[in-house]
Amino acid sequence: MLISYKNVNIYQQPDTKILEGVDFQVEEGEFVYIIGRVGSGKSSLLKTLYCDLDVDEAEEANVLGHDLLTIRRKEIPALRKEVGIVFQDFQLLTDRTVYKNLCFVLKATGWKDKQLINERIHEVLSQIGLEDKLDKMPNELSGGEQQRIAIARAILNHPKLIIADEPTGNLDKETADNIMQLLCSIAENGTAVVMTTHNIGLLNKYPGKAYQCQEGKMGQVTVRKA
Repeated sequence: MLISYKNVNIYQQPDTKILEGVDFQVEEGEFVYIIGRVGSGKSSLLKTLYCDLDVDEAEEANVLGHDLLTIRRKEIPALRKEVGIVFQDFQLLTDRTVYKNLCFVLKATGWKDKQLINERIHEVLSQIGLEDKLDKMPNELSGGEQQRIAIARAILNHPKLIIADEPTGNLDKETADNIMQLLCSIAENGTAVVMTTHNIGLLNKYPGKAYQCQEGKMGQVTVRKA
């Protein structure tokens, strides 16, 4: 089990409870959706998974073998290295090329050998179909291409878990489909994907387990396959 939450309470601020009694499990290679309106707690839940928000109240809160109730600050980088994060607004470094964006992440996570860095960057760009964009600046790429680069960045360190916060939110339908196909292929290769979305149609087209955040609670919902 990659994620095991039992009776978890999630707060945005010390006295503002946003979700109560969350039970949430994710296994290796699963594709999991979290749906709900703006402000329902979806993003707050995601933030707890990589310790951007603390978990203080829970029967169990375990992510990739780390107990979030007792985790120390110095242990958080090790957890985050096993997690790839994809944001709606890409968050690429705008002052450097695609290659240097990816190189920055590898060096920041302890990679030192230039040849291994070069090989890994070419590997992930080949996986997402953008090897020819190596020397492009982010502003020279389409929104879909930027999101693909963001996904490449997320998988650089062979994570066990991808967290994607509204990854198709700023994209047109065709581009969103391409991104979903890419994320599904990543899950099929054994990396679990947890993503939030407003687009309920995606759940029908790309099957997965689904949870809904509503009125301070989160529960599993049934997805009808198209």
